[in-house]
Amino acid sequence: MRIISICPSNTEIIEYLGLSQLLVGVDDYSDWPESIKTLPRLGPDLSIDMDKVESLQPDLVIASLSVPGMEKNIEQLESRKIPYIVLNPQSFSDIESDLKVTAVALGKPELGVTASQQFRSKIDAIKTIGNRISNKPTLYWEWWPKPVFTPGKINWLTELSELVGASNAYKDVDLASVQTDWDDVYKRNPDYICLAWVGVRKDKVNPEIIKKRPGWDQLECVKKEQILVLEEELFCRPSPRLIEGAIRLGKLLHPSQFSHLD
Repeated sequence: MRIISICPSNTEIIEYLGLSQLLVGVDDYSDWPESIKTLPRLGPDLSIDMDKVESLQPDLVIASLSVPGMEKNIEQLESRKIPYIVLNPQSFSDIESDLKVTAVALGKPELGVTASQQFRSKIDAIKTIGNRISNKPTLYWEWWPKPVFTPGKINWLTELSELVGASNAYKDVDLASVQTDWDDVYKRNPDYICLAWVGVRKDKVNPEIIKKRPGWDQLECVKKEQILVLEEELFCRPSPRLIEGAIRLGKLLHPSQFSHLD
C-alpha cells in the first residue's frame, strides 16, 4: 500500500505499528521517525497541498481532526475521491483505539492488537507509580503564550498529569483547549509551569519571559524556578510518544519514584 500521513501524530502512530515503510509522503511538521525525513513534504497540516497528495496516488491518506482547521483537508479528500480515514484522539484510550483502527485500515489488524496492548501496559506501569504519590503538584500547561491557551479536562495532558502523580490546574474546565489569561493563571497559583508551545522547538522557548508577566515574579513556582520547558513533540501530539513524555515528566517531578523507568 501507498500511504500518506497529513499530521505528525498520525505519522507516529504508523511508526508504532511498524509500518512507516508504507509512507510515500507526509506533512511538513512530521519529524519522527528519522526514516521519514527523505519523503516528499506536502505542506503544513493546516495547508496541505492536495494536488501533490493526489499526484502521489495514495491507496490511503491518514487524516486528522486534532487541530481546529483540519476539516478543510477532509473536505478536499472527499471532493477528490481520495481514500482516507480520520483520527481525532483526545485521550490515551483514543490513541489505543486508533492504533487498532489504523492497523485494520492498512490490512494488518494483528499489529494493531499487539501495539495497543503494549501501549496499555506502559500506561498501567506508569499509573501504578503515580497512584502511590500522595503529594501531587498542580501543573499549568502552556500551549501558547498570547493569547493564552492551555489544555482543559478533555485532553490527554490532564490524563498524563495524573499518570505521573500530578494534576492539571485547568482540569475543572470541561474543554479540550482553554483560552484564558495571565491573571487567571496567577490566581490558580500552580506548583509548576510547563511550557510546551505547539510547533515551537524546546530550544526556542525562553523561560525568562515568564518573569516579565505582571505579578508572576511573585508566584511561588517562579520564585522556586519550577518552570519546565518541555519538548512539544512529546506532549502536544496525541500519539504513543506521550508515554516517553510522561516518563520524562515523571522523572522531573518525582525523580526517586520514576528514575528506574526507561
